[in-house]
Amino acid sequence: MLVIISTVIGLVFAVAEIMLFEEKKRPLLFIKAVLKNLISISLTSLKIIELMPQSILNGNSVFALSGFTKVSLIYQVCICLVLGLTLLFASGTFKGIISFEKDADAKKKNVKIIKIVSAVFVFLGVFAWRATIWAQVTYGAITPDQILINLISPTDGTSPEIIRSMIEGPVLKTLLYTFWVCVFIFASVKMIYNKNGKKITVFGSKIQKFISIILAAAIFAGGITFGIEELQLKELYYAYTVKSDIIDKNYVDPETTTLVFPEKKRNLIHIYLESMENSYASKDLGGYMDTNLIPELTELSKEGISFSDRGEGQLGGPIQATGSQWSVASMVCMGTGLPMKVPMRSNSYGAKDNFLPGAYTIGDILKAQGYEQTVMLGSSAVFGGLNYYFESHGDFKIMDHNYMINNGVLPEGYNVWWGYEDEKLFKYAKEELTRLSETGKPFNFVMETADTHFPDGYITSKTPRIYKSQYANVIAYSSSQVTEFVRWIQQQPFYENTTIVINGDHASMDKNFFKDFDPSYRRTVYNVILNPDKSVAQVGADRRYNREYASFDMMPTMLASLGVKIEGDRLGIGTNLFSDEQTVFEKYGVDYVNGELNKGSDLYNKEITKDPSKK
Repeated sequence: MLVIISTVIGLVFAVAEIMLFEEKKRPLLFIKAVLKNLISISLTSLKIIELMPQSILNGNSVFALSGFTKVSLIYQVCICLVLGLTLLFASGTFKGIISFEKDADAKKKNVKIIKIVSAVFVFLGVFAWRATIWAQVTYGAITPDQILINLISPTDGTSPEIIRSMIEGPVLKTLLYTFWVCVFIFASVKMIYNKNGKKITVFGSKIQKFISIILAAAIFAGGITFGIEELQLKELYYAYTVKSDIIDKNYVDPETTTLVFPEKKRNLIHIYLESMENSYASKDLGGYMDTNLIPELTELSKEGISFSDRGEGQLGGPIQATGSQWSVASMVCMGTGLPMKVPMRSNSYGAKDNFLPGAYTIGDILKAQGYEQTVMLGSSAVFGGLNYYFESHGDFKIMDHNYMINNGVLPEGYNVWWGYEDEKLFKYAKEELTRLSETGKPFNFVMETADTHFPDGYITSKTPRIYKSQYANVIAYSSSQVTEFVRWIQQQPFYENTTIVINGDHASMDKNFFKDFDPSYRRTVYNVILNPDKSVAQVGADRRYNREYASFDMMPTMLASLGVKIEGDRLGIGTNLFSDEQTVFEKYGVDYVNGELNKGSDLYNKEITKDPSKK
């Protein structure tokens, strides 16, 4: 079918060449024109189609009838037309029938304005198109709320790899594509057709102006529409205009709920593992791999209490909830019992004392109980406003990349990956835990790894090269590093009265690693609680397996693991998983809750994002 289409178009242009450029319509000239156009248009277009992604042809040959699709038809026609017109103009120019002259009208003010406006719209349309593709490749299933929150939050400390990919992707490609379109838009020549001694302007500033407007409008509309559809930006409409009472009806204020701590308060070590999924385990364990990439973490899950969305003995975890899909949101979910939602005020996540000021977090609770609190990150806590979150909710000591530089722990200017690598992070964590254990106070130590961040993870000289994939090697090394760190903790005197909670922060955004995954496979993040208080240590299998829960359920669950008695077993919109209470996912259904969390909430806007003391 594609061969027939290219042949027909080739014949059409052969006829056009004879009619336009030859005075004598001799058979030999026609044969030469046919052969030239068929070879140039038909064979070249078919070769170009062959070099394009196989999905266009359903994986078949261009000569196969099964290779015909609507997409391949459009591509073939467009390529043939471009080749045909190029060849036609070249032939006419070579024969002196088509010539080009400077167009004085192109210098008129109104024409220049139209060209500049057209160029701006082309740039915006192309950027929307390329930025959307970059976001999808880089972040995977990025959500509208994540886009908006990241735009209005501090971005200091962003990985150089992300910045580099953004410059090489949407920025440079937008400039390149816009440049070539502008070559046409700003051309100041007119095309003359010479025949029988007469000069006819077939293309001048008037036609060029009209085509520029249409072309710019089409590129702008196409790019914006593509971005809106692919990034689901229509969902932002719900955040601002459509209200839901899912939070309002199910919210339990942690500040006014009765919490009874044990007489001897337990220490808490909460380890966030960047992008650590259960899918990295082998298939027999509920993962997706032929070989278990995380055998050490698998062993830890057997030693402790792990809550799974799968059957008994299968690794599983929380189902990704709206407002929990990236690192900062995950920390907010587990710390507040609430999703991270689009703020109604532009600085809700980017100003001192203004990071969810109405929320009462696990950091606030433990501070009120006299806990010494530290958060340690290999990156900059300024990124996403995490410094504001931990400072205003629990007065944490923040030991991030900036802290290590400013205090001489790292040399001035030291920067790898997102700041400093996990090998150093675990070393510094051991030192800080030793200090905390000597304060005489109960402590809450929070840390987050970063080496398993996309793209491809950060590989060091010590990382074993076992697998073909760099990301797989980084994941496997992280599993052994984390477990070695846990084993060290277990050997310390303070471990007897310490609970360790380990959570993957969110599903990985390394799209290439998961490109061949069955979309029906539910990807969940790793979780385990080690050495919980004896009051919850014997939780039954009915509460551990086949659970539908979210990251925000970890807030009351972590407190319960410390032996805290929670009135009603619910905080925020989270549920204590050790209890018999249903989670909101189990009560209302996952899809329904996630859909409702996309919408606005009066309680969230009026109580959570606004400082109660300033009402």
